[in-house]
Amino acid sequence: MLRAVLLALTLLLGACAGHTPVPTSSPALTAGLPISLQIERTQNSERRDWLLVIQAEGEALRWSLFDPLGVPLARQLLQGGEWRNDGLLPPNPEARELFAALLFALTADDALHAYPEGSWQRGADGQRRLNPDWRIRYRSALDFTLAAPQLSYRVRALNQEEGN
Repeated sequence: MLRAVLLALTLLLGACAGHTPVPTSSPALTAGLPISLQIERTQNSERRDWLLVIQAEGEALRWSLFDPLGVPLARQLLQGGEWRNDGLLPPNPEARELFAALLFALTADDALHAYPEGSWQRGADGQRRLNPDWRIRYRSALDFTLAAPQLSYRVRALNQEEGN
């Protein structure tokens, strides 16, 4: 019985430790809202294209992910450092982790202090790392690659004027 309880606690702690951190309040971003992004997901040579719209909703940020046909894949609200489902879509843990990493990648340099100390690094070349495993390589503020083990996302502004 004790082993089962310890195993359950270990699994629970492991699951919590692997989540990408978010700040308790929305940080200043490198671009004004709303932001429309094209996301190219690559994993094991399989590629998928998505559209992401980020918009302000009062004190919250609304994240809406769509496939190329406009079918919603995930909708989340981030408010007070907590994610919650928005609408009737089932929870999408991959999208939630992607949104958290994207928020960090889109955070202005002078607002990175909103993230927990020790959870991120910024290199001299401007590239960033975020725990647990995210690496961000920038070409410009709205043209970058998010990489995690076995997975990458190429992110670009949908409207090229936003990227300049």
